[in-house]
Amino acid sequence: MHDLKFLRQNRERVEAGVALKGMAVDLARFYAIEERRLSVLHQTEELKARRNAASEEIARRKRAGENAAADIQAMRQVGDEIKSLDAELKRLEEESEALAAWIPNLPHASVPPGSGAEQNQVVHSFGEPRRFDFAPRPHWEIASGLKLLDFERAAKIAGSGFLLFTGRGARLERGLIQFMLDLHTRRHGYTEVAPPHVVRRAALFGTGQLPKLEDDMYLIGEDDLFLNPTAEVPVTNIYRDEILEPGMVPAYLTSYCASYRREAGTWGKDTRGMVRVHQFDKVELVKIVPPETSYDEHETLARDVSSVFEALELPYRVMLLCSGDLSFAAAKCYDFEVWSPGVEAWLECSSCSNFQDFQARRMGMRFRREPGAKAEHPHTLNASGVALPRTFAALLENHQTASGGVRIPAALRPYLDGLEEIAPEG
Repeated sequence: MHDLKFLRQNRERVEAGVALKGMAVDLARFYAIEERRLSVLHQTEELKARRNAASEEIARRKRAGENAAADIQAMRQVGDEIKSLDAELKRLEEESEALAAWIPNLPHASVPPGSGAEQNQVVHSFGEPRRFDFAPRPHWEIASGLKLLDFERAAKIAGSGFLLFTGRGARLERGLIQFMLDLHTRRHGYTEVAPPHVVRRAALFGTGQLPKLEDDMYLIGEDDLFLNPTAEVPVTNIYRDEILEPGMVPAYLTSYCASYRREAGTWGKDTRGMVRVHQFDKVELVKIVPPETSYDEHETLARDVSSVFEALELPYRVMLLCSGDLSFAAAKCYDFEVWSPGVEAWLECSSCSNFQDFQARRMGMRFRREPGAKAEHPHTLNASGVALPRTFAALLENHQTASGGVRIPAALRPYLDGLEEIAPEG
């Protein structure tokens, strides 16, 4: 959410930023309402000042035994006018706030302009795609052959787009999650939290999923709660409507949490395997930091994500998203894409975003630098650290063996009792 004063004073900048993001927002309507709102507010304040002054004069005349009936009648008319203007002002405020809620965060100056993914820029890469001396198989064939996943029974339970990990597959996924949590808490200094899997509308508004993305989420209608679409939502909202006292910022939080998305409008895309699913596990990273450090923190956050893929020995590239590919709430974002040889594609396994003070304003989060100091809005950042199951899929495809097994990277072996390879049974 933007400060209304900022929006009024920076109209050209706002219009340019919204255009760079390619989002349809009725800015003309917003600014027209704001102009009328300020005019009505000014009229109301003048009339209230006039009424206050007249009230004092009427009281004086009554004390002096003078007839004040005409003045009283005039002030009744002023009172009726104030009442009408107050009603209009309330309506204008509500409409202004509703329109402002649809104005996206503006791209940071370092974000390249562009209309879509084709204008994203590769800013870093790690490793070379593996050269196979056999034809690499896609992850669904590997997983089925090793009995790591049961796609058919998952569909029987919940329909298409859901996964059933079995046996060594369930253990491998659990090991990946524990490995990432340990990495981020022990090496990178994050504090682990375990949030609810359902969130309120206010929480989704705070991080920017509402009002734009409601159709992409699962709603528990009778309770007006949503299944968590990404762990960014519950973790960042821990401090919604709070003032963080000195010493609480910066805050670095990590969490494992399952996420749920309807993927509305994507039917028929990536239907095989585990590239596009409705329920996915993820380890989330959230930072709440002073504004002046947020872009340094963004680079550190990206390095924390990188360390996961490097430890898993997965070739990846970091994409700096262009303005037209940014999310509604992000000012700057890096996507981490891992090469999957079985499907011959780069799979996005993490997004690393800086939201500046956009989310903090929407959720009413502030902090104090020292006792008694004026409360300020911090900057918030988040990244997947990292998301499954695409990382799971990339792991199977990159480390597959000619015999049909999967080699386990050294960093992951302690979480699988030293297992070096998941070999075919029998």
